[in-house]
Formats: sequence, structure tokens, C-alpha cells
Amino acid sequence: MHAYGQVNIAGQVTDDRTGEALIGVNVLVKGTVLGTITDVQGNFNLKITSPPPVTLVISFVGFERQEIEIDQAVISNLQVKLTESFMLGQEVVVSASRVEESILQSPVSIEKMDILAVQNTSSDTYYKAIANLKGVDVASSSINFQIINARGFGNTGNTRFVQLIDGMDTQAPALNFPIGNLNGPSELDVESVELIPGASSALYGPSAFNGVLLINSKNAFDYQGASAFVKTGVNHVGSSADQGPALMKEASIRYAKAFNNKFAFKINGSYSKADDWHGTDASDRNAEFNPLASVGGENPGADRLHFHGDEAGINLAIFPFSAAFGTIARTTQFENGRFASNYMNAGDLPNHVATITPYKEVDLINYGAENMKVNTGLYYRITDNMELSYLYNAGFGTSIYTGAQRYSLSNFGIQQHRLQLRGDNFFFRAYGTFENSGDSYITEFLAKRVNDLMVGYNFGDYHNGFNPFENQGKGDLTGYLVDYGIEYLRSISDQGYEPGEIASLSDAERLQVQQMAHQFARSTVDDRYIMDPKTGTVTDGEGNTLTFEDVKKEALKGTIPNGPSFADKSAMYHAEGQYDFKNEIDFMELQMGASFRIYDLGSKGTIFPDTVGNEIAIKEYGVYAQAGKRLTDNFKLSGSVRYDKNENFKGQVNPRISGVFTFNKTHNIRASVQTGFRFPTTQGQYINLDVLSSRLLGGLPQFYEQYLPDPENNYYYSGASVNAFRNNIFAGQEMSEAATALVRRTDFSPVKPEQVKSIEVGYKSLIQNKLLVDMVYYYNSYSDFITQELVVKADKDTEGEPNYLTILRSNADNAFSIYTNLDSKVTTHGAAVGLTYSLVKGYQLGGNYTWSKFISGYDENVLNDFNTPEHKFNVNFGNRKVTDVFGFNVTYRWQEAFRWESSFARGPVPSYGTLDAQVSLKLDNLRSILKIGGSNVLNNYYIQSLGGPNIGSIYYVSISFDELMN
Repeated sequence: MHAYGQVNIAGQVTDDRTGEALIGVNVLVKGTVLGTITDVQGNFNLKITSPPPVTLVISFVGFERQEIEIDQAVISNLQVKLTESFMLGQEVVVSASRVEESILQSPVSIEKMDILAVQNTSSDTYYKAIANLKGVDVASSSINFQIINARGFGNTGNTRFVQLIDGMDTQAPALNFPIGNLNGPSELDVESVELIPGASSALYGPSAFNGVLLINSKNAFDYQGASAFVKTGVNHVGSSADQGPALMKEASIRYAKAFNNKFAFKINGSYSKADDWHGTDASDRNAEFNPLASVGGENPGADRLHFHGDEAGINLAIFPFSAAFGTIARTTQFENGRFASNYMNAGDLPNHVATITPYKEVDLINYGAENMKVNTGLYYRITDNMELSYLYNAGFGTSIYTGAQRYSLSNFGIQQHRLQLRGDNFFFRAYGTFENSGDSYITEFLAKRVNDLMVGYNFGDYHNGFNPFENQGKGDLTGYLVDYGIEYLRSISDQGYEPGEIASLSDAERLQVQQMAHQFARSTVDDRYIMDPKTGTVTDGEGNTLTFEDVKKEALKGTIPNGPSFADKSAMYHAEGQYDFKNEIDFMELQMGASFRIYDLGSKGTIFPDTVGNEIAIKEYGVYAQAGKRLTDNFKLSGSVRYDKNENFKGQVNPRISGVFTFNKTHNIRASVQTGFRFPTTQGQYINLDVLSSRLLGGLPQFYEQYLPDPENNYYYSGASVNAFRNNIFAGQEMSEAATALVRRTDFSPVKPEQVKSIEVGYKSLIQNKLLVDMVYYYNSYSDFITQELVVKADKDTEGEPNYLTILRSNADNAFSIYTNLDSKVTTHGAAVGLTYSLVKGYQLGGNYTWSKFISGYDENVLNDFNTPEHKFNVNFGNRKVTDVFGFNVTYRWQEAFRWESSFARGPVPSYGTLDAQVSLKLDNLRSILKIGGSNVLNNYYIQSLGGPNIGSIYYVSISFDELMN
């Protein structure tokens, strides 16, 4: 033994079959943070300050792991031979219990992708390949923005799911849901992906409600050298595409280096660019309210999903109550000598909603999807047992998000800084997340501002310079609707009818007249105010000739509520630590931890009421403990409990107990009972956002007091009953008769935390080292289910009674979508099975099936946002080494149709199936791999959410250089 107890080990690692040196093999000292990798000759050298014996852990992707005990102080030529492995179920996971354990004996369901799975995925990116894991649902808002979910209640912004990258929560602080892989590691820097479907709050705290996704990047000590990746591809292919084929680009580079096994660094950069998938859905949200449906007429009050501007509209029957309209009607004379006011006073303005003619989404939104990412790390090993590290993750670019509206995330940015101290039995980390909305805007609001400007430029030209709708010299889209009402009446006059005469016609005849009047009004008013995005021009008040792009540029000025842009720079600060008592206690496993978090909202009043002098910061903290003990050789019992507190709500206690019984060594039966919870999100607490047709409101008491005061003496009605009332009106009922459908709300309850109780049983086994079986069943019961309720306020008439005409049109002043809780319990259950069979010579066949079922719990006035297909499956076949240089992988994914409900849209999502495939060729002389593949290679266009884009095929070629690859 050396004087200071130091152990020196030098050796070489080779392939047992070929004898070739293996480059980049991990050589770790068990129980420490110490380790190194082999060089280009397969050699390694380690200096350890601890005395022998020590245990080396030798691991390399695609080979069987070895543990070697060293009982000498000096070994100068240790020869290690690794055997290539195609065995299943050998993975070690951390996320299920926050400690290392075999995936076969995990106490809860867990899925994992290792480096080989990442490299050999048949999808065009490893992040999209997560959709192929058992039980996973995906909703894409953009070609570079996917949202992951499990076990129901999915959405395009999933606040029930936690995503951690190197231990950092990747949610955007103002949105409270993960942002996909917009700031995550590139394919070159991913070490593993672990997914826990189901409630995980007992260990991971608030929002780990439907599951946790953990992405771990490569440590600079363990993965050194230079790597590069270039991919080019094409999308928008085929006759179903709404544009010509478009090139896609992606490039990544990584470099890592260690010095004296004490200090290491890494730097990653990646950039991608593509023409985004387009939103082209013309489905009408208001189709059931079409007054002309019986005569085959188009709905004058249509509100189409991917056409913007038609969110603004008015019920024509309201105009007689408008002084500004009355002024114009009394001065507008038709060819028959009658005035518009004569027809108005005779009741010729029907109870029909008319909306503004919209622009296509492609003319308003930024479809230039870009993503630039920078990921860096600095690592310092203070001792053999302690490592200090700093990580910086940043993502910038342009994407699209579908929330209550379609948001163009233009030139956004999100950055994270993390400082961590870890040892073999503890960690402490602190990090901050900082978002910047850049030039992001609400597409629907942009359309409104374009219409405002067009009315401002033109209205006076048709009314002898009179414009009662001017707003700071910019105009107001109300002018379009006023002119629509006037021209509607003009058409009745032009058709030869006297004021009030059409009331004596049969229903069918009257509807034919009204249909012609709507068509005339729309055509006439569109000629005045709706601009052709390609060829149209307009003259502004200063005599300048403007194109559509000029008008759009002007319309983009200003932040909410005065313009469509956001000004958000919210931040989140988080600190947490965990200690494992494995060195102090040997009769059981025990871990304890704590966390503290601050949300610092910074939207400058554009999303939250966080104006100067009214800054908003939300504080949360939590503590937890977990214990486990192997009661017999075949049975392990584990339990955990966590307490969390948010300053706006009462504290929450969440326990979990689980057991794993092993028989015949490879058969594992697991069962768990656990609870989960989630605090209302930052938006669920504080949002105050005008979305034109309504106002989104947080559920804290102050918002009820401000917007829904004194419900016993005011008139508030449920949104569902208001829809029924409108249907009655359009069906021709008298106002008093139609109003019997209204359900008045006289009391409200502010939002509070939601809880879930989950029971899960499962079975996992590796049979004869060939067949991996994984089965699970779960039952979830939710209490105080957080949802949004639509409430519509009716103004009072002069006698203090409700004026029902004021609820025929919804806007941000009378319609409120406010966060609250369901009184009833919500229950769901589901099951999944996965089978993977290892065939001869490395071929592998696998598949999984997932069944998800909503049982009960909703009423008609809230969103049933289960948003999950009942049946879905994946089938995979591949071999990464058909020969030493050739491999392939093919995956087919199918899901059945299901109903989608969100604040953006309600309706069916059709079933679809996709086929992904790739072949790879190893180029030894270039130390690279050439990959040719396609995502959705059959090019069957589909959507994953209602309001999401049409997704077609991506065909690509990539080449990756990695001196660690062998």
C-alpha cells in the first residue's frame, strides 16, 4: 500500500469477440463519483485516494456490465474483456425510487430509453420517439414542440406532468408546463430517458400528477471527445400538403474534456430550422348555432379553428340598442327611399350572429420554426466522493403553441442555470429558469388589430368622414360589424321588400331572403375592409400605400391589452437536496429530502395582473422521506411521505406504499397505493387574459370578487345554459321562453389544490432471457378536480332585471372562463402490456398496447379534457447490428379516434396510424454513422389534437461523427 493509501490502476478494455480495443468505456469506482473512460487504444488510468479493496464498474453501451474487485495498490496491466449483449431487462433506473435499482424490480411502472435506443430510434428525433413507449400520449403544436402525457387528461400545455432535465424542471414559469425539447440536450448529449407514468407527487412534489419524464445528459468525465451531427430532410410532401416540399436542417456539435480526472467541461450547440406544419382546419366552433342550416346556408357567425379574425362578431338584433348604429341607420337612405332605420325599427335585424370574415392562419402566424440550443457544463471533483458542477441550458427560437388561442412563439428564449454538489449518498442543487417571450404574440389578437386598422383607414370614406369608432386614431373593427348590419338591411330593400314585410313570409322563404342578405352584406363589407394578403393595398391616413405585410407590422405593435404581443420575463428559482442514509443505516433503506421554490411572475400585465407596484411572487416548499426494506429474500416493502405548502393554499400530505414480490428469480409482481396532488398553476391562480370571446381568469378569491361580485344580486349564468338559450333563440323561440333554459349561478368557490388516489398492480418478467413482459393496471380517483368554468354575465335593464340580449354575444367583459374545482369525484382506469422478444442474431420484435378509460365525474358546464384515445398500440422490429456495419429499425404506431375538449376547441380527433423507419450504415474509416429514414413514411396526414397542425411525413438523411461510438 502506498504511503497515502492511494491505488493506481492502469489497464485496457477490449471486445471479447473481436479483440478490438473499445473506445469510451466507462470505468467507475463503485461508491464514489470517481471514474474515467478508455482512450483510442482502449487504455485507462485511475488514481484513487482510498486504500484497497475497491470495486471497479466497467460499462459500455451494448455490452454486459462487469464489476471487478481490486485488492492491490498497484495494477499496471489490467485486461478487461467485455461481451456484447443483446439481453433484455438489464437496465438500472433511478427515477422510480430516487435510488438505483433494477428496472425489473421497480415498485412502479417505468420505461427507459438508453443511449442505444436514442441512437437507433426510427423517429426523426429521440424526443418524438418517446411516443413509442408504453402508455404515452403526445400532442404536437409545432414541428419542434411536442407535449408528453400519460394516463389521461392530456392537453397541448400539460400542467399535470413534470419533465426534468438533469434534475431541472423544464416548465416555463408563466405557463407551468414542460416546453418539450426546446431547451433540452441534443441527440449527441443524451445518456438516458426515463418515464414514470402515473402519480409521483410523493417523491417529486406538485404537478407530478400524471407522471415524470427524466432526461439525463452525459457527464463530461464519462463521455469525452468531439462529436458532430448533421441532418437534412424534407417535409410538406405529397398532394395533401398545402404548400410545396420544404427543406429541413439540423446540426449539432459536442466537445468534452477532462483534466487529471479532477476537472472537466463540455459544450454543446445545436440548430434546427424547418417550415412548420400548417394549421388548416376550417371546422366551425359555432356550427350548431347556424341559423341558415335548414336552407343549406353558410353560418354567418362561423368561428373557424385555423382562420383568425372571426372571433369578433355581433348579434344583429343588438344594433337597435346602439346609439352609434342608430345615428348611421337614420342617415343611410336606400334606393327605394327608405332609411336603414325604417327596417331596423320594423324588426328586420334578426337574432343572427355575424362574425368578421377571417384571414387564413398562414397569412398571420410565423411558420418559420427555428431552435438554437446551447448546453454547457463545468465539473470539479473536490474529492473521490464529491463532485461540484455547473450547468447552463438555453433554448431560443420560434415555434407555435396551441392554448386557448394560437400563439406564435416568435424569437422566444428560455435559460436555466444549475449549481449542484453531489456525492455517492447525497445531492444538493439550486437552479433558476428564466423565460423571455421575445416577439411572441396571439394570432387571433393580431387579426383583430389588422381589422381595427383597416376600419380606421377606410370607415370614414363610406360615411362622409364620420367614424364614431376611432380608437387613438387607429379605428375599431366594430365599424365592420356596423356596416355589415347596414348592408344587410340594404339587401332586404334591394330584394324589393318593405320594412317588416319579410315577417309575413314562411320560415323557408324568410330564411332564403336572410341568406341572400348575409351574402350581400359580407361581400360588400369585405370589399371595404378585408385585404388580400398577397395583392391588396390600402392607403393610410397620411397617404402612404401599405401592403398587407405593412399593415400586419403596424398591427403587431403594442402589448396586451393594447396589442397582440406578450412582454413576459417570468422566472422560477428552485433549491432541493436529498440525503441517503445507506452509510449510517444497514438494516433498511432511508432517504430524506426537501425543496423550496419561488415563481417570480414578470408579464408586465400582459398575462397576469403583475403591473408595477403589484409584483407577484409565489413561494412553495416541501419535505419528504422514503424508506424501504427487504422483508424476505423475495419481498421488498417501500413507503414514502411528502408534505408541500404553497403560500396561497393549505399544505398537502402525500403518502405512497409499494411492494415487489419476486419468484423464480425473474418474475416480479408489484403493487402500490399512492396519492398525488397539484397546486393550481401560476395561470390557475393569477391569469387575467383577454382572449376576445371571453376573459381567462385565475381562481383566487380576488378574481371572483373583481369579476363575479355579489352573485345573489347580479345575473350570472352557466356557459352551457347560455348556449342552450342561444339555440332556443335561433330556433325562433320568444325571448322569455328561451330564457327558461338559463341556469343562474348564485355562489362560487375559489380554486384549491387537486388530489388523486391511485392504485396500481403490475407484473414484469424476463422469461428465458428472451421475452420481456411488462403488464400494469391502474385505477385513479380525483378529488377537487381543477377545471375551468365558463360563466356569462347579463347586464341589468332599467328595472334591475336581466337584459337577455346582452348574453347573445360573448366578449371579455361578460364571459369569464375561471378556474375552479369540480364538486364530484372524477374516476379513470386503464391497463397496458408490453412484450419484447429477442430473436436470433440480435433481431428484436416488440410491441405494446394501452387501454385508457374515463369512468365518470364531469358535468356539461366544464371541459371534459380527458383527451385520450381508449385504445392505442405500437409495434417495433429492428436489429442495430445485422452486420458489423448495417442496422435498421421500423415502428408502427396506431391510436383510435377520440373526443378532444379544450379552451381552444371541442370535437373529434380522427384515428391514425404512422410508420417510422430507418436504416443505418457504420462508416468505420470516418468514425461515423450514416442514417436514412422517415417519420410517417406513408405520408398519411393526421392531427394529434383538435386545433393542432396537420402532420405529414419527414424524410431525412443524417450523418453523425462520434469518437466514442464503437
